[in-house]
Amino acid sequence: METLTLPPDIAPDTDIKQARTDAHTSKVLAVDLDGTLLRSDMLYECLWSAMAKDAKATFSSLTALSDGRAQFKRRLAELSDVDVATLPYDGEVLDRIRTWRDAGGRAVLVTASDQGLADKVAAHLGVFDEVHGSDGVRNLKAEEKAAFLTDRFPQGFTYMGDSAADLAVWESADHAISVGASQRTRAALDAGSVPAEHLERETKFSALRRAMRPQQWLKNLLVLVPLVADPSYGVPALLPVLAAFLSLSLAASAGYLINDLLDLQDDRSHPRKRMRPFASGALSTATGTMAVPALLAGALVLALLVSPALLAVVTLYFVATLSYSVRLKRHTLIDICVLAFLFTLRIVAGGVAMGSPLSVWILAFSMFIFFALAAVKRLAELTDTETAGRETSRRGYQPEDRRVVSQMAITSGYLAVLVLALYVDEPETQAKFGAPWLLWGMCPLLLFWISRLVLVADRGEMHDDPMIFAITNSTSRLVILFCGILALGAVIL
Repeated sequence: METLTLPPDIAPDTDIKQARTDAHTSKVLAVDLDGTLLRSDMLYECLWSAMAKDAKATFSSLTALSDGRAQFKRRLAELSDVDVATLPYDGEVLDRIRTWRDAGGRAVLVTASDQGLADKVAAHLGVFDEVHGSDGVRNLKAEEKAAFLTDRFPQGFTYMGDSAADLAVWESADHAISVGASQRTRAALDAGSVPAEHLERETKFSALRRAMRPQQWLKNLLVLVPLVADPSYGVPALLPVLAAFLSLSLAASAGYLINDLLDLQDDRSHPRKRMRPFASGALSTATGTMAVPALLAGALVLALLVSPALLAVVTLYFVATLSYSVRLKRHTLIDICVLAFLFTLRIVAGGVAMGSPLSVWILAFSMFIFFALAAVKRLAELTDTETAGRETSRRGYQPEDRRVVSQMAITSGYLAVLVLALYVDEPETQAKFGAPWLLWGMCPLLLFWISRLVLVADRGEMHDDPMIFAITNSTSRLVILFCGILALGAVIL
């Protein structure tokens, strides 16, 4: 049995676990990469980087799985273009490593990620004495990692990890440090004989909620437009419309996760978007990848419960969202058209849910107003890009395109108001509403609102999606309130 010698500055009655911890501070600190040093997972970082770069080649790389996970990781590393300098490293873990080395210890990076990626990370950070990763044949994880470390450092080592897969490694270590581990993993670690300490992080649920962007679900209230336009359907139509709202919201969240995973590189260089859950490392890419199919399944099942037609609309919405995230948003003007289409599709979903055919007036108004809002969104991004002195990334626009994009937004917005004016003058509209003349009051309000949106975006003062800005900005809320009062008055008077 190994005899633990207490350092001279530790009293005999000191807790034995703390004594053992201090006794090993001069030995080796082995640090895991994925989920520990890195607030993400290199396998999924490489996967989404490769998807953003060449989706077809990424899918073909799945054949490498037949040669083992280590070979698959190597293939993804070759296809991807991950910038290790922008990865979300854990500052507290880095401080621990530096403190360890300052005290005379040695730090070793040992990871199941590919050796090439591990070498790049170590070279960037400059805090490791040795680097060991998977080599295309051996997957350095769990028992394999434990056996490697025991053989490499027979004198003992402290291991810093994060997941249940690290339990086998901790069992072979002198001391254990968990980083952001689950309650179950921490309990299993504490139940063992190895002294352990735990570093906590933001809960995954909180980070996932932020990544899902529930505030963006407000856009899906557009499903209520057909019911407002034709109030004769009444209360019975409200339940299926609300189901359509929730279905679209879940599908939208799945799309947001995919978009953020594909945009990791760009978001990490953006002054505001770098704080998004994936970019900042608050939420791991692994968790996000698993959440996408769960959200999508919930959306499709809910839509099917309403009607097969709504299922088709929600499926089309998600496919369009995915196409936009993967490729279409890189193409000038096409991206604006797709965004306008996605907004209009929300109104279509509301009409399908309540079984109401949509008039050409609603579709025409939607087309113009949402094209204008999409152009405002791009205008705001171009203004931010020019102000920050950055090059436009993954877009076909240049900062000098601001003038043209601004003109597109104004023209399309004004055309939407013209369509509304013509709609109010229609005999069918006059017969449908009790006081249709009140709808005329919406026209000058919308002219003011659209003009102001463009002005704010061009000044660089719009830091949110135009729809979210419209709901959170006090002036926009007043315009929406007055428009709602006029529409309500037109119905009930």
